[in-house]
Amino acid sequence: MQTQVWIALLSLTGVLLGGGLSSLVQNSVARRVERNDVRRQNAERATARRSEQLDLLREFIRVAQRAERAAEDRDGTPGWKSSALDAADELWVCERMIHVLFASSLHELARAYVKALEHVLWQEPAEGTLWDHLRRPKVAFLDAARDEMSR
Repeated sequence: MQTQVWIALLSLTGVLLGGGLSSLVQNSVARRVERNDVRRQNAERATARRSEQLDLLREFIRVAQRAERAAEDRDGTPGWKSSALDAADELWVCERMIHVLFASSLHELARAYVKALEHVLWQEPAEGTLWDHLRRPKVAFLDAARDEMSR
């Protein structure tokens, strides 16, 4: 009878040990799968954010170019004024979106560039040409945008 008790105890120990190891492996696999899902979701989110940022920069540069052209073609007609107002409004919208999607350092440079564009759009520069007035803030913004997107 004592042999049967030992056999039963060894059998029970084997079942407990096997069940415990199985549970441990299942928990470990579940944690690994969860970590991989989180990594994948983070990577997808980062890719989507980068795409949004690139689209926004493209739109900002396109609208800034329209504003530069409007400033260069200034003639004071109602059609010109309407076009210039539209470009200025779009610039400010893009500037605010840069504030939302990028670091504050890039936003500050975008804001300086928009202010310079606004100035040359509505007034003749006091010194130098339109391009002299825009060169520094434009180049600073574009350089910072390139650095931001290369990260």
